[in-house]
Amino acid sequence: MATEIKVPPLGESVTEGTVARWLKKVGDSVKIDETLIEFETDKVTVDVPSPANGVLSEISAPEGTNVAVGGLLGVVAEGAAGAKPAAAAPAAKVEAPKPAAAPAPTAAPAASGLDRSGPAARKLVEENKLDAASIPATGKDGRLTKGDVLAAIETGATAAPAAAASAPAAPAREAGPREQRVKMTRLRQRIAQRLKEAQNTAAMLTTFNEVDMTAILAIREQYKEGFEKKHGVKLGFMSFFVKACIAGLKELPAVNAEISGDELIYKNYYDIGVAVGTENGLVVPVVRDADLMSFSDIEKQIGVYGKKARDGKLSMAELTGGTFTISNGGVYGSLMSTPILNTPQSGILGMHKTQKRPVAIGDKIEIRPMMYLALSYDHRVIDGREAVTFLVRVKDALEDPQRLLLDM
Repeated sequence: MATEIKVPPLGESVTEGTVARWLKKVGDSVKIDETLIEFETDKVTVDVPSPANGVLSEISAPEGTNVAVGGLLGVVAEGAAGAKPAAAAPAAKVEAPKPAAAPAPTAAPAASGLDRSGPAARKLVEENKLDAASIPATGKDGRLTKGDVLAAIETGATAAPAAAASAPAAPAREAGPREQRVKMTRLRQRIAQRLKEAQNTAAMLTTFNEVDMTAILAIREQYKEGFEKKHGVKLGFMSFFVKACIAGLKELPAVNAEISGDELIYKNYYDIGVAVGTENGLVVPVVRDADLMSFSDIEKQIGVYGKKARDGKLSMAELTGGTFTISNGGVYGSLMSTPILNTPQSGILGMHKTQKRPVAIGDKIEIRPMMYLALSYDHRVIDGREAVTFLVRVKDALEDPQRLLLDM
């Protein structure tokens, strides 16, 4: 008896996706609920499990295939892998043309390592002609991450390719193409679409300010051990920024509004999106009703979302909605940027790197830990006065955190 593997329901508005990776080959034994496929949509990556115990007898949708919800991905047949030794051999022959088409036979050892890596890591490995098997893998299930490959490059793993690069140009071109076309993931396509949509639709402007982080750093230093001991989570910056933004949104509701046709929708709830960078792209999980949460609740929720984002386990519900977004480019060292709106929202706050700078305090020059803040906003909804006032309110709350505790 055979059981079909089909694309599961993917949530509202998602009608199809792409087979990103098969974790089993034809002829392999599988167990019910064991993950067989990583299926990528324009928002999340979904693990498709085996519907039955048996042997993977057919792959109907190879990697890179677009399949609609309910579409056929493959077939699981009854039996065990040992009972079907002949099935495994033909499977190898079916897939044999793929490695044979590679530019050089020496790429075969790396291919086995590349099977466990994401598109970004694979591209780096192939561009730098690295041996994937020799690179320590730190990702989930032993996969190579982009960071693993970059670390290998920095430690000298590219010494041989560098030497080859110094050779005459003509031989280098004969050895293989010097550029590679890689199909964009559905997530990357969706990100590109939404960012361009924001630029084309909104009358987007950005206003800037700076905040003295002295008070927040002092609070974290004073209470970090006790906070972590009591709540089981570290006291980070983000909870302060979420609370400060909510204080500003309550005073200036236009920043929490959005356009719908010829109407403005003012929202009396505060679902704050927190942008998280992953190997596959930027995702924005939503901390719902953040105004009702404590500092520890916010830190815990953001921690959970961060782990889910890295593991590709965020659900559609966790990525849907949001009334305002915070993006922290400072974790990557950004000193100043202009964030793009997360439509249909009308405002997004950009955090940046905290850097010590000389500033005027009264009549004295002091060295203070300073951070630039950027608010990008839709001028169709938010006037300049409201945008600037909002950013000043956020600055005031962060420089005097007691305001947040006293709801002032």
